[in-house]
Amino acid sequence: MSIDERIDALVARGLLGEEFASQLKHGNALLPPAIAEQMVENVIGVFGLPFAVAPNFIVNGREHVVPMVVEEPSVVAAVSGAAKLVRDSGGFSATATDPVLIGQVQVVGIDDPDKAVQALFARQSDLLDAANALQPRLVGRGGGAKAAEFFKYRLPDEDWTVVLHLLVDTCDAMGANLVNTMCEGIAPLVEDITGGEVVLRILSNLADKSLVRASVNISLPTLATGGHSAEFVRDSVVLANDFANADPYRAATHNKGIMNGVDAVAIATGNDWRAIEAGAHAFAVKLGAYRSLTSWSVDANGDLVGHLTLPLKPGIVGGSLSANPGARLGLALTGVKSAPELAELMGAVGLAQNLAALRALVSGGIQEGHMRLHARSAALAATDELPALPADEPLDGASIGEASGKVILLGEHAVVYDRHALALPIPAAVRAEVLESDEMSLSMPDQDESTSWSEAAGDPIGPAAIVSLIMREMNIGDRAFRIRVTSRIPVGAGLGASASFAVAIIRAFDALLNRNLSDLEIDNIAFQCETLSHGTPSGIDNNLATFGQPVLYSKGSRTRTRPIPLTALPPLIIAASGTRGITHEQVAAVRARYEENTALYTTIFDEIDEKSVACAAALRDGDYDLLGSLMNVCHGFLNAIQVSTPELERMVSIARDAGATGAKLTGSGGGGSIVALCPGSSEAVSEALADAGYQIVPLAGSTV
Repeated sequence: MSIDERIDALVARGLLGEEFASQLKHGNALLPPAIAEQMVENVIGVFGLPFAVAPNFIVNGREHVVPMVVEEPSVVAAVSGAAKLVRDSGGFSATATDPVLIGQVQVVGIDDPDKAVQALFARQSDLLDAANALQPRLVGRGGGAKAAEFFKYRLPDEDWTVVLHLLVDTCDAMGANLVNTMCEGIAPLVEDITGGEVVLRILSNLADKSLVRASVNISLPTLATGGHSAEFVRDSVVLANDFANADPYRAATHNKGIMNGVDAVAIATGNDWRAIEAGAHAFAVKLGAYRSLTSWSVDANGDLVGHLTLPLKPGIVGGSLSANPGARLGLALTGVKSAPELAELMGAVGLAQNLAALRALVSGGIQEGHMRLHARSAALAATDELPALPADEPLDGASIGEASGKVILLGEHAVVYDRHALALPIPAAVRAEVLESDEMSLSMPDQDESTSWSEAAGDPIGPAAIVSLIMREMNIGDRAFRIRVTSRIPVGAGLGASASFAVAIIRAFDALLNRNLSDLEIDNIAFQCETLSHGTPSGIDNNLATFGQPVLYSKGSRTRTRPIPLTALPPLIIAASGTRGITHEQVAAVRARYEENTALYTTIFDEIDEKSVACAAALRDGDYDLLGSLMNVCHGFLNAIQVSTPELERMVSIARDAGATGAKLTGSGGGGSIVALCPGSSEAVSEALADAGYQIVPLAGSTV
């Protein structure tokens, strides 16, 4: 679905009004700079984040579409999937207590803290009356200061401090300003009563008087996934939660997963996610050790039962909510009518996010799904779905790694000489499965290739050599593994298959061995693999394979990815010729011609560089006419440096004749593939190339 189609679907279901729909389609739901100027100091612009919706939620018997503002790709898809799973078991139940916020007034300089506490307790009604006199409108809505609590603490210098907790029902407002005004206003009375001096007077973000409790009961048969039985997944989820309660290092990541969902909803509805985070983590450690915010157990029927308890005090009125169009839109999407109802929805989202993470972790690792979605979120989509990976049964107990392929729009060969290249990822292009074995083996079933290690070892730049290099770099050269690699992209098609092969295997080893390598570490190992395979690589293939993001790349920025933000998804068709291009041979041939005629090749590479940069701007702006013309020009340059072939020229001609705005070879040339830009003509171009006998390689699949 396109963005407009998703918006129309929400309208059709009665979940989004026409006014908000129009604002979204025309960009008017964003925060205007004039309003931003009134919200914070020294404004220079407005920073954007993806605004998404998570479907499938049923909370307390009511259907919700959940607004989420988040940059991490797997969050929305994961929570939507978990909500769909829970939906089949009746949905979430959630309850929120009264929306009470705590204000603190601290008193020092007291000789007798017990006497001070008694005096405050005796004057409690006076304190409440004084606080409520400061907020008559809040009291008129049924809120206001409802009770007070009193505590004493010995400070490090052995002096005593007394603290008054003012418990304020803030109704549908988050209430920070309301409570702070009350605390400041009653401070003189507190000093009169105690004879001490008030130091601090401010709210607490540990809102444990405003708790949300969410729960779910999941039917056992629905839990099976990834070749794992329902019983295995159920028991492993419980075990993983027990681990989080025993180990604060695990608990921190466990609870972060919960807050992935809660924070995203908080931001989408204009709430203070930092306050919510602080309160959640303080609550998690309240019993003296940092623990899980959720609990998972098995009921008498063998079903999986989950609970979440979270201090949560959101607001639906007041503050910047009324001024921020995006916040108003987010609240409208939720359909909630009160702050406690919003808290219940957020609690359900947090529990769903936790379920999704635990289920993924115990059924093969988080990385498989995360990296697939990470790549897709950054990729540009064509009209076709990605073909499925081969349907072989997964290797029992294997760890999995995935990597993106790449398609270069502009910049081939020039990028080797420190110029720019513009490239897009082909998400989830290669998958590797790895498990320990008695002997080394490598199979690639989609290529009808099964390799005995002794036979493969003789190829100094082949797949076995790549695997051996990876094992040396990861210090596992003394162990044996069974490895299976499946691919959606042809080898030798100029689509980054070798780099994808390396990255997928590195990630699979990383998951198997729990090394927790960073993307940069993975990229560095993959670059060494590319150096082994191709001699003098630019690093662009391993960059796309690792990071899976559209990028304007140069060798000087190899270790820092600068993804291109996109507002439109251009209709691109990739077609493989069936003739294998050998990258290191083409790079070496261009190098020889460059050294023979350096001045000419320098001029050509400079022209390609200029047009690659211009192409990146055209891509961001959705200027397909300019983008197509630049692709055509750069194909001419690639022909001039003698890396095109008669077959590639024929494919380019077929694509242009069928309506492509731009078409060119992609990759090192000498065979391989072409890429065509086809606004309004994707189907015609695809059919023309397929009818001519060429394989169509979809760039990306659709996302939720």
